[in-house]
This record gives sequence, C-alpha cells and structure tokens, in this order.
Amino acid sequence: MSYTFLDLAKERYSVRKFTGQQIEQEKLDKILEAGNVAPTAVNYQPQRIYVLQSEESLAKVRSLCPCIYDAPTVLLIAYDDNQDWDNPKQPGIHSGEQDVSIVATHMMLEAWSLGVASCWVNLFPNNELEQAFDLPANEKTVLLCHLAMPPMMQSRWRSGISVIRRLKRPSLLCNCNVYRGSYGSE
Repeated sequence: MSYTFLDLAKERYSVRKFTGQQIEQEKLDKILEAGNVAPTAVNYQPQRIYVLQSEESLAKVRSLCPCIYDAPTVLLIAYDDNQDWDNPKQPGIHSGEQDVSIVATHMMLEAWSLGVASCWVNLFPNNELEQAFDLPANEKTVLLCHLAMPPMMQSRWRSGISVIRRLKRPSLLCNCNVYRGSYGSE
C-alpha cells in the first residue's frame, strides 16, 4: 500500500521540542523547492523566504518571538507587496498572504515527509521583525516557520480519532526567492 497525500496530511502536526541537531542541507533544499513549486495567484510568486541559521539571526528572532523553541533553523516568510496579485474588481484585495500560506503549507508538508518537524508561528510584532532584519519596505512578513529534527515523530491518528501529540548568508536560489544568511546586521 502506498503512502498518500491524505496520509501525510493526517500524520503531520506542529512540533515544539527538538533534538538540537541541524537539518541536513539536502533536506532543507527539498523543503525550499516545495515552496518554489507551490501555486500562487497568476503564478506571480511574491513569496520571500529567508533562511535564518546564524547565531546572530536566531538570537534576533528569539528576542522578538517567544515561540521559536531553540530551533536551529527558522524560515522568515514574507511577500513582496509590489509583486502579489491585486484583485481588479475590489481595490485593496490582494493575494500576498494567501500565496505565502500556500507556500508555507507545501514546505511544512514536505518537511514532515522528510522526517523534519516544523511549526507555523505568528506570535511576533511584524513591523519590528521587518525592521530587525532590515527587510525592504515592500516586503510584508506573514509567519515564521521553525524547522528541526524532532526527538521522535508520532502518529496523531488512532482508530480514526484525532489524538494530537505536541512535543514540547544572502544568496538567491534558483528563481524561488529564497535568501540565506545573516540579515539586519552590518
């Protein structure tokens, strides 16, 4: 019997406790590729994904967000407000947040399929985070997603009943708007 998308969707859960081991570069590349192939409105691909792994960038993000849980990799996921789709029938309605949500979901599901834990985090001051990492004014932060190796991954589905278990360098890659490095430092 093959493992289906629905199996993957049922198995995945947010993890908040880690081994401290950094995820392998090959796995990170596959996770980022999953974000690159995610659909966006009119395929404008407005997402901006910053990979935070340096001690300086992790300390900075931890100072603004209490929910990083010592993850060794954090994705700061934003969108370019000048590049997302604008609804021509309703001024002020645009696709940036939805596009980033789709992208983040693709990456989190790919992470789980590779044995990497993740958690979507919104508990931070968006403007302060954007300033701390010196993001351009047109880039709007939507979420942080930490990635790390879990102590173990457990099924949350038993007998059809959901049992949630919660365990407590700048360079552009391909055309997927992924940046690496230490941000907001001189």
